[in-house]
This record gives sequence, C-alpha cells and structure tokens, in this order.
Amino acid sequence: MNSFSEYTNCRLCPRNCGVNRMSGETGYCGETAVLRTALIDPHFGEEPSFAGTHGSGTIFLTGCSCLCIFCQNYQISRQHMGAPHSLDTLFKKIQDLIAKGVHNLNFVTPDHFWPHLRKLCHRLKECGESLPIIFNTSGYQSAKMITAHSQCADIFLSDFKFAHPELAEMCMGDRRYPEIAIAGLTQMVAEKGFLQPWDPSGQTTAREGVLVRHLVMPGHIENSLDTLRILRREFGRLLPLSVMSQYQPMPATRGIDGFNRSLTPSEYNHVRKLVTELEFEHVYIQELNDNTCFLPDFTQEKPFNGNS
Repeated sequence: MNSFSEYTNCRLCPRNCGVNRMSGETGYCGETAVLRTALIDPHFGEEPSFAGTHGSGTIFLTGCSCLCIFCQNYQISRQHMGAPHSLDTLFKKIQDLIAKGVHNLNFVTPDHFWPHLRKLCHRLKECGESLPIIFNTSGYQSAKMITAHSQCADIFLSDFKFAHPELAEMCMGDRRYPEIAIAGLTQMVAEKGFLQPWDPSGQTTAREGVLVRHLVMPGHIENSLDTLRILRREFGRLLPLSVMSQYQPMPATRGIDGFNRSLTPSEYNHVRKLVTELEFEHVYIQELNDNTCFLPDFTQEKPFNGNS
C-alpha cells in the first residue's frame, strides 16, 4: 500500500476529509486504506443491459462517501460489513468471477478505493482481460476524479438522486449534491458517451457509455419530476435512464415522514407520465410491485434471493 499516496491526505470524494487513511484513520466513507468487500458474485438484479443472461460480475465494496439514509445496501455502506483483501487476493477472486461467464465487472461504490482499483484494473488489462468495467456510483463524484476513473471504467452506471439541495442535505448531508452530480455526469458523458449498444432485452449487453439511475422516493415526487426535467435539459432525450420504484424504508428512515413507507401507484404513475411527456427514448421503467427479491441481506451467504 505504500504507493497509494492518495490515502494519506484523502480527497477522493467531494467530502475532502483530508484524513490519513494509511495510518488507520477513517474518512467520511468509514474506511481506512485497507481494501474491503462484502460480496463478489454474479448479480442478476441490474438492468438487462448489464445482467444479460449470465449476470453482472459485481464487486460490492465496503463503505460509501454518500451515506444516504435510505440506502438499501446500508449493511455495507453504513454498518461497514465486509472482509479485507490484498490486491492479489482480490485479483484471484475476480478471475474466478470471470470464469463464471459474467458479462462485465461491476464495481459498486468504487470511489473511496480508487487507488486500489486503478492498479487492479491495469493488471486485468495487462493480462488481456477485455470484459467491460463498470463504475457503479452514487453520482457524488468530482469531475476531476471522473476523468481519472475513465482511464479504467468503460461504463458509468451513475445515480442522480436529488434535484433539490434541501433534500440532499436532509438525506446525505451535502446540499451541493445536485451541482456536483450534474458536473460529474457531464464529464462522464464527455468521456464515454451514452450507453451502447442499447438492447433492453439483455441479449446484447452494453460495452461502453453512461446510464443514469433515479430512485423515486415516496412523499418527494417533485424531486423526481425536477430530476427528469434537469436531465432532459442538460443531456437531451437520448440519455439512457433507469427509473426505479424499489424504494423501501430502511432502519435510518424510521420515524421520518415521507420516508417510512413505500411508494404509491399514483406517485409512481405521475413520474412515469413525465418520462413519456419528455420523450426520453432509452428508458428502463421498473414495475411497481411488492417483489423484494433483490433487496439484499448481507448477513446471508447469498444476500440476493433473486440470484438463487
């Protein structure tokens, strides 16, 4: 780890903690300079462009710099479940994952372990590995870091969570999120373009580009409507989107009005209607139902029932 100097005065995310993670200090992400993961496995809960027929090769990294109160991966993002790995160990586990026939390598919340992943991705490419590499992010990254990430990432699978600064402040403690996310997405698109090929059947999985996810939250429909308007204005109707209905109350949302219930059909239909009115052409619309098979429980050997 001696070559990972960025950990000594950590500025890897917009929090700019400046802590010395090499000495064992934890940043806002809650992690030191010891690389940790919670799951390395084929995953079928991603959009068909990534899961395809054999699954997306997901590497769930422990910790997160965004720390939303409604995070469905809270056991690893907020409670920091995970096991440490050397680069050699992780490289071997990823080789085993590739052997299972996955369509890509999908690093979930990679930002705070970027120095490790940069070295890992370079090693994979030196060995001739050609699977697309996905950086699956919260949308809370600086444009400068995205330029660096694009050296390794072929695909950016990015959230755009909040159009309203007040809601961002409430949910993750930084009212700058909307401006940071738009600047970051602009850089992602400049580096990689829109997701392609676009095949929502999953028969031909994506090789490069950007797809933006947005989770619709109960009681905050105007946030979703404004998010769609901003994305349409900034990027046009061809921006690939995934509009998600899978919100469920999490431990940190108990007792918070609007966050302590599921989404209603009328709320979600209101958002879907605007997607149509804005004429987005490349959109995944998640159906609203009670199926929670892809809500994880990382205390289990197989956290996602839907992968079984």
